[in-house]
Amino acid sequence: MSTTDDLTRADAAAADPAAPPQAAEEVVVLDYGGQYSQLIARRVRECGVFSELLPHHVGAAEVARRRPRGLILSGGPASVYAPDAPRLDPALLDLGIPVLGICYGMQLLTRELGGEVQGAEVGEFGRSQLTVKEPGRLLAGLPAEQTCWMSHRDTVFAPPPGFTALASSSESPVAALESVERGIYGIQFHPEVVHTPYGQDILTRFLEDVCGCERTWSAGSVIEDQIARIRTQVGDGRVICGLSGGVDSSVAALLVHRAIGDQLTCVFVDHGLMRKNEGDQVIAAFRDHFKVPLVAVDAEDRFLTKLKGVTEPEAKRKAIGEEFIRVFEEEAAKLVGETGGGARFLVQGTLYSDVIESGGGTGAATIKSHHNVGGLPEDLEFELVEPLRALFKDEVRAVGAELGLPERLVWRQPFPGPGLAIRVVGGEATKQRLDTLRDADAILQDEIRRAGLYRELWQSFCVLPDVRTVGVQGDERTYGYVVVIRAVTSDDAMTADWARLPYDLLEQIASRMINEIREVNRVVLDITSKPPGTIEWE
Repeated sequence: MSTTDDLTRADAAAADPAAPPQAAEEVVVLDYGGQYSQLIARRVRECGVFSELLPHHVGAAEVARRRPRGLILSGGPASVYAPDAPRLDPALLDLGIPVLGICYGMQLLTRELGGEVQGAEVGEFGRSQLTVKEPGRLLAGLPAEQTCWMSHRDTVFAPPPGFTALASSSESPVAALESVERGIYGIQFHPEVVHTPYGQDILTRFLEDVCGCERTWSAGSVIEDQIARIRTQVGDGRVICGLSGGVDSSVAALLVHRAIGDQLTCVFVDHGLMRKNEGDQVIAAFRDHFKVPLVAVDAEDRFLTKLKGVTEPEAKRKAIGEEFIRVFEEEAAKLVGETGGGARFLVQGTLYSDVIESGGGTGAATIKSHHNVGGLPEDLEFELVEPLRALFKDEVRAVGAELGLPERLVWRQPFPGPGLAIRVVGGEATKQRLDTLRDADAILQDEIRRAGLYRELWQSFCVLPDVRTVGVQGDERTYGYVVVIRAVTSDDAMTADWARLPYDLLEQIASRMINEIREVNRVVLDITSKPPGTIEWE
């Protein structure tokens, strides 16, 4: 993307398809490494203002180029006194826009502007009682006593000169401060988490009353903007899309088709790693209902050959991702005879969380390489079209509903790009193991839907570890597979809690799996939250 100061928003859109909508107001969140940094951006969006998370070190010039209405400094794990701690660029305070510091962000502001920050004898973690002494502008209209969520050890003991201390807590003499004249505000607690009941009110006050945002942005409002961006990027070129049938690739495909029509050809690769009967459903929906040009490729044998002997999860992801691209390249080459030129663009349903978890956000460590981010080969011959790259999953669903996707597709639970191969854990993804896992998963989904719980769960699926256990079935000793049930609730997959499924439902699921799948003799339940675990096992 260009870095010239006079770059227009329209130029930015052409250069970066994931840039904010041209007419949208934006508030930038600078990430200082806090575990809730992305949640801040989500909460701002929920208030009707587009927000983007940027690394803390991008500099004032880059922030100014985006012309934001406000700036938020996130929390972070460091101490402001540590030699290698992230610093505040003082030029950010001279941009003429309101600034809100949260937790570590507030401590940075305090230290930079001459206040007193010290390491406290006792840290403050979890729920805390907040006492509002002077509501000021930021906390006006809120209760004098309220609960909030704290996560810090350093503490602000005195505000900078010219600032007003607004509130305190049991371990924080100054838990909120402001200078209305300078447009600088700070809160020690985390307004973005649900454990701070009035947190969204505080963010709304900052966005609306302080920053003057009109709060008109919504996920649905990005459709026309993205259509314009896609047309600018693609021109009259041919585009190919890898369609999996999941909500991400489905929404991306329909959005691109809305923009350029039959310039798009979707390629559905049946890699033999999908859920039961899913391939037929995808073909029927897109080819027959939406009339999207679709090529269906039976490539199960190719993928199973690539996975032969592969047991390490990252190696599986890389192998599957590369084979996907090879299939795409072959199908793109076939378009030459029709148009005199091959497809130059590849559509991917990459989401914001994919980018962050793959280490593409702020230099974070890679948790796992997503198939549509980290699994791409270095000699990729396509230019990527990623219309959902700036959106979270719930926002993508809203876009899908606006595009007219059927409810069953819009609310389909997330499914990994490498499919069932990464749910065969610790061993090779053979045809036999995949079929066993596929049958188990079909039973789980059938019972979850029958119980009316499908929409309440973020994900529900089965895992097949490379473990066999002794069982007794029909008076005979058996040596069969263990199936693990994994069901979680979440808002955006950044954090997740294990779902408390009814015991009777679990009993019915386990009974069906053991009775209907000859290879299975034991069913267990995963009750790990994220963190410390991840949603997927691999």
